[in-house]
Amino acid sequence: MKIYITRKVHFNAAHKLWNPNWDETKNQEVFGPCSNVNWHGHNYVLEVTIVGTPNPNTGYVMDLKELKELLDIKILSKVDHKNLNLDVDFMQGKLTSSENFAFEIWHQIVREINSDTRKLYAVKLFETERNFVEYRGE
Repeated sequence: MKIYITRKVHFNAAHKLWNPNWDETKNQEVFGPCSNVNWHGHNYVLEVTIVGTPNPNTGYVMDLKELKELLDIKILSKVDHKNLNLDVDFMQGKLTSSENFAFEIWHQIVREINSDTRKLYAVKLFETERNFVEYRGE
């Protein structure tokens, strides 16, 4: 039996999309207002989904309190009310697109989650209500 569980968290962060190999004109052309030199912010929503077999002693795939604490320590404490380009260690030197951000979030938590009975299934990151990315470790 496979069961999927999801924890949803919210955070706020600023960033700027900027390729240092391009001049300002090219960055503006490709990224538009997202390349604003003074940054811009989002109210992000992050959903982390785990798939696994429930433990026969608890009925849990993973204790959601444990997942909450993991996300608080590994992700939220590093990104909430921060500048992704300047303040977040795991985003240093990377373009801060939602795609890259979701990929890096995955790699911050996958080792802590995966075990013989469960696996990290998906990281879904909403930048806005209408725009989101999903990464499944592929």
